[in-house]
Amino acid sequence: MISLIPVTGIGEVAPGDVIADLVAASPVTLVDGDVVVVTQKIVSKAEGRLVDLDPDDLAARQVLVESESRRVLRRRGDLIISETRHGFVCANAGVDLSNVERGKAALLPLDADRSARRIRDGLRARLGAEVGVIVSDTFGRAWRKGLTDVAIGCAGVAAIVDLRGTTDGQGRELQVTEIAVADEIASAAELVMGKAGGVPVAVVRGVDPAWLRESSIRDEVVRPPAEDLFR
Repeated sequence: MISLIPVTGIGEVAPGDVIADLVAASPVTLVDGDVVVVTQKIVSKAEGRLVDLDPDDLAARQVLVESESRRVLRRRGDLIISETRHGFVCANAGVDLSNVERGKAALLPLDADRSARRIRDGLRARLGAEVGVIVSDTFGRAWRKGLTDVAIGCAGVAAIVDLRGTTDGQGRELQVTEIAVADEIASAAELVMGKAGGVPVAVVRGVDPAWLRESSIRDEVVRPPAEDLFR
């Protein structure tokens, strides 16, 4: 059975903070096999990925978004859909003004897989628990309204579970089924974190032990351009 556990008491995160220390000091006791989901926002804050930005200066915001983009795919008014240097396609290159002090903007971590590994290794050193870590962020979805959380970095938990070659309930061999379990875990965790509740970390307990392995969002989830039918 899957359990979703909000991690409370983290407080405001500042550049230089060590997220593993903050999680280790929380009331939640981690056990082997847990997956710790951490929002991109506190990872970016801890890693100093904050820049000055007047929220009313739309031209400056556009320049910042373009500087964080590998290429711009679409524009509509103030909205820019771009591909980040990580390969993510998202609104405004992940530049975010929510849940940061006025006059600041948060940028995506330079390497969220590395950030996840650092947190995972820190928790192992402090608590002795073998856990997976996912760095999550909120993305929109083409062709569907609404937002959901997805994984932008992971360590010790599968990004993709490949079911090709196995059989379905009718005995037919699956040909193309690959499950984005890191995204599913990130989305589930968001149910207890919310957008304004001040809970930037959650623990997902009870995942399939077979999912607990080394992985990478950048290497396994980001679709190569040669396979992309829409860009």
